[in-house]
Amino acid sequence: MMRLRLAGLLLIPALAQAEPACKVAVDIGHHRDAPGATSARGVPEWSFNKALAGEVAEALRRQGIAAVLMNPAGDPIELKQRPADALAAGATLFLSIHHDSVQDQYLPYADRFSGYGLFVSAKNPEFEKSRAAAEAVGDQLLKLGLTPSLHHAEPIPGENRPLLDERRGIYRYDDLVVLKYATMPALLIEAGIIVNRHDEEILSDQGFRRRFAGAVAQGVAAWCRH
Repeated sequence: MMRLRLAGLLLIPALAQAEPACKVAVDIGHHRDAPGATSARGVPEWSFNKALAGEVAEALRRQGIAAVLMNPAGDPIELKQRPADALAAGATLFLSIHHDSVQDQYLPYADRFSGYGLFVSAKNPEFEKSRAAAEAVGDQLLKLGLTPSLHHAEPIPGENRPLLDERRGIYRYDDLVVLKYATMPALLIEAGIIVNRHDEEILSDQGFRRRFAGAVAQGVAAWCRH
């Protein structure tokens, strides 16, 4: 299969007929020089994000959805630039892939916290569509047998995020830069908590990544059809 590179993007064409007017920019959260959180065993978050984002892009392609894998080289692209690049690539959904941590007082590892999280911004001009995308993805993650972590709603400094949907694990986080500056619907996924030693092992497993990515792609496909 031919893959085309353009200005830090990896363009992945769909194998099947694409969903009408649906193209997803898959953003690899963070970059090499600022790799995000550190796992319980010292692995930078960016490594987890890159591996999972690649699987998500491939899973979308298998669903017949055009996908743009953003910045696979891990260059230091500014947060505001990422949704702008997605718009230039013709994306109709911005999907940012991350792995989660907890507040410093619970570190260096925190086995009590486990699960995924989905984030949308009310400052995104397509907030309702963003929330619908989060609901569709959340439904598929629940079908996979996963559960959300609710620790971002804890009433402590650095957290206290409004929970829009406790069952699906959907939070409102208005000032997440890549979400509020996106002009298309946008969703940030925290796939799991890498400072949980058990969860880190699961999140490192390629088989799990493929199943997780497949669930995300199924949710996106359902959203694209509505």
